[in-house]
Amino acid sequence: MTTSPVLLRPITDDEYPSWMERAAASFAAGVGPARGLTPDEALAVAYEQTEQLLPEGPATDQQLIWIAVAGDEPVGSLWISTKAKVPFIYGIEVDHAHRGKGYGRAIMLAAEEECRRLGYTQLDLNVFGDNTTAIALYDSLGYAVISQQMRKAL
Repeated sequence: MTTSPVLLRPITDDEYPSWMERAAASFAAGVGPARGLTPDEALAVAYEQTEQLLPEGPATDQQLIWIAVAGDEPVGSLWISTKAKVPFIYGIEVDHAHRGKGYGRAIMLAAEEECRRLGYTQLDLNVFGDNTTAIALYDSLGYAVISQQMRKAL
């Protein structure tokens, strides 16, 4: 399957509130089980941390939030922080209707190109251990594990 490249465009102020809800829900779904939180606790943590990182919403300095567009249609989103020496992907999402069509790969490739354009030579991200689909994508794109947290249930 060949998926067309995506264009990354800055998120608009009107798009931000619904994006923020999806971003927090997505983070909560991963962080909750990893930290042993209830769904409500995980969502509270996700909102708190997202609001700390984005105090000025999409206008927050050194935070890049894009909508990924294929043709005229939004297919996903991407959030990268450039606060550290190495940019960090806080969130990548492919809209439910477009999953399984290669847009995750297209968004990641667009992210890499954007970071190169900005003068960066590396790009970091975190993936929860149970997200095997994302892990397979990142492996196929050449990402390497640089740190690993492990747990054993007792």
